[in-house]
Amino acid sequence: MSMRSSRGAAGGGSGNSRAHGGGAVPGATGPLARIRDLLPRRFRRRGESPTGPARRDLLATGTAGSATVLATRTRRTEPGYTFRVRVRLPGVSPYETQVRQRVSGAELDRMRPGDLVCCRVDPDDRDRMVLYLPGDADPGRAGLVKILAEGRRATATVLAVVAVDADYCGCDDPVLRLDLELRAWDEPAPWRVRVVQSVPLAAIGLLDLGAKLEAAFFAVDRGESVAIDWEAEPERA
Repeated sequence: MSMRSSRGAAGGGSGNSRAHGGGAVPGATGPLARIRDLLPRRFRRRGESPTGPARRDLLATGTAGSATVLATRTRRTEPGYTFRVRVRLPGVSPYETQVRQRVSGAELDRMRPGDLVCCRVDPDDRDRMVLYLPGDADPGRAGLVKILAEGRRATATVLAVVAVDADYCGCDDPVLRLDLELRAWDEPAPWRVRVVQSVPLAAIGLLDLGAKLEAAFFAVDRGESVAIDWEAEPERA
């Protein structure tokens, strides 16, 4: 009798634990949401848009494309919305998927069925993406604006240029990986960095090997705090 009672209690406790866990994870925000972004892809829910650092990384390195909104609905257990979209990427046949993402009320007004939005897609997982509005500042560039406004100045020499996504989809500038050598008047020695940033089409001609660009930075690092000032007058040889 005691064994059955004990076993029943254990089973009940396990059931309560599962029920509690099932209710907590779908509505998780803050640290739990960030932990979920770090999970291997097989454990993520399909269509979940990343948040925090994972979102910034995807905005900087993801494949640029466009998405037509087919349907929008409110999420039942979490903040945000579920968007059914038809995605177009360079060199890929259009496909449909759903994206779960938080957006503001103003953004939602421009993300109704039939609206065209921009997206950044994980090259290794076509259902993992971030949606954002065309014509607005790319959310991934907010940090670059701050670096240019408040950072220290340096001269960057172009060492190598590699296209991450050089196809233009009408929603964004090409994304290039730049290997640079930086020199600043208040640093004792030059240092090398690698940055992945959107490059205005008008500035592509400035990226010859050995060319000098104006840059800003917060710290001597591998490129995490470096931004190129594309509006600055290029240095003449």
